Amino acid sequence: MSTLTLKRLFLAGEIDGFLALALENFVQVMLILSLCQGVLGFTPDMIYERILPGVALSVFLSNFFYGWLGYNQSKQLSRYNMTALPSGVNIVSLLAHIFLVMLPVKTNAIAQGVSTQQAAEMAWQAGIVACLASGFIKLAGLWAIKSLQRFIPLAAHLSTLGGIALTFMAMGFFMRTFAYPVVSLVPLGIILLAYFGKVKFAIPAGLLAILFGTALAWGTGLMHWDNSQLIDALKPIGIYTPGIWLGKLWQGRGFLIEYQAVIVPLAIFDFINGFQNLESAKAAGDSYPKMPALMGHGIFTIVAAICGSCFPTTIYTGHPGWKAMGAGFSYSFLSGIFAAILSLTGTASLLGYFIPLEGGMAVLIAIGICIVAQCFTVAPVRHAPAVVIGLLPAVAAWGTLMVKVALQIAEMGTKERPLTPELITQFQLNNLFIDGGFALEQGYILTSIILASVMVHIIERNFHLAAIWTLIGSALSWFGLIHGYRWTETSTVGVFAWGAGGAWAIGYCLLGILFFYAHYQANFSRDVE
Repeated sequence: MSTLTLKRLFLAGEIDGFLALALENFVQVMLILSLCQGVLGFTPDMIYERILPGVALSVFLSNFFYGWLGYNQSKQLSRYNMTALPSGVNIVSLLAHIFLVMLPVKTNAIAQGVSTQQAAEMAWQAGIVACLASGFIKLAGLWAIKSLQRFIPLAAHLSTLGGIALTFMAMGFFMRTFAYPVVSLVPLGIILLAYFGKVKFAIPAGLLAILFGTALAWGTGLMHWDNSQLIDALKPIGIYTPGIWLGKLWQGRGFLIEYQAVIVPLAIFDFINGFQNLESAKAAGDSYPKMPALMGHGIFTIVAAICGSCFPTTIYTGHPGWKAMGAGFSYSFLSGIFAAILSLTGTASLLGYFIPLEGGMAVLIAIGICIVAQCFTVAPVRHAPAVVIGLLPAVAAWGTLMVKVALQIAEMGTKERPLTPELITQFQLNNLFIDGGFALEQGYILTSIILASVMVHIIERNFHLAAIWTLIGSALSWFGLIHGYRWTETSTVGVFAWGAGGAWAIGYCLLGILFFYAHYQANFSRDVE
């Protein structure tokens, strides 16, 4: 192979690009281990024999596909500085599937007397069903992308993702940063300097942050040597192969109907976000054919679900960053191999023993900041109020979840001390209208779209369109897709039934009447003039 060909296949920035993407994949695997064990209570067998092999195969295929697509485009365009589209597990869907689908399924099952292990099994089934549905919805979106973009304002798209990024992605890790300031603030500073201050370090900033975070964690005693923990970390090491879980998917099909208010909007936004990332790559100088790129987006998510992963794959935001590193398409191949080795050998557990989450979570905070900032920089400036109101439902949903966690810590939400509507009065006496939080928590993604779209049309003085969006909100409320909830011993959960959200349906209808009146008045004033 000639030197020229080698240069074409392996550009100067491939190692930097590989380290950046490998780091992101590593942090996500650590997040999967942490949340699946700590939040969902999954056994090691469920994680290492089912979920991670599915993650490995889907991410491996995704990285190889987009690497090949970059190589193919390079050949067709006779240029060899194309940067492959970065891809991997969708962090937003990962968090949403865990906290908004899988955790509620487990909590509700336990409340109904199901054993903890069986409840975890049900939560996993709900996760793979959500992942499978996401893949098919993204494929269906190939024929609806233009209509969706025309109908839903950009501010509504962005603020919905921004709300998730601000709360479920960044806020918990931000609080964790200040819980361990000696360990976590320096890694955060490194990432902020690199991402936003354009400071160049001798090694990739993400790797440097992990090295500092790890050294500080072990040096300050946050991490300490424990032979029993090390033995536990060594136990999962082995060779795992992806399975086929079609039977479990069929058994869990009912979860698709129950949690469609979360699953469907997430899939739509992931698809649209992938489309926008292609536009971002085009602006950076790399034009990719949309149909195959977005088709891969859906196919590899379906592969993930069939093989046991609860988490969709996606085209990552940030292609211009990899472009600026000087990466080509080989970094994508290397990242796919790394992700496969990490997840198929159980070594993620051993790395997690030595490397604390405090070292890598700064990357996730920075990504969350980027996504929220994008809401205000990409959407028209005059639509900033729409972005703000679109963020609020996610903030309310996250805050409500924190309240529920606090109640559980106070040993409420048990058979001995079940949660009851009487709690609402106690909260209201302290000026916390938690019942509004319970309502906003249900279908908050759809609520974000509705409120942000209404605000955009108010700003543009298209009052009749704002009214139409309120009528959509009314219909969704009536069927319980948003706002409707019922009490269980341990929590409040969504209820999908005729008239489930009647009060909110009436409220949206009255709001629609107001907007139609405003439309009439505006037209009447123009006619008089």
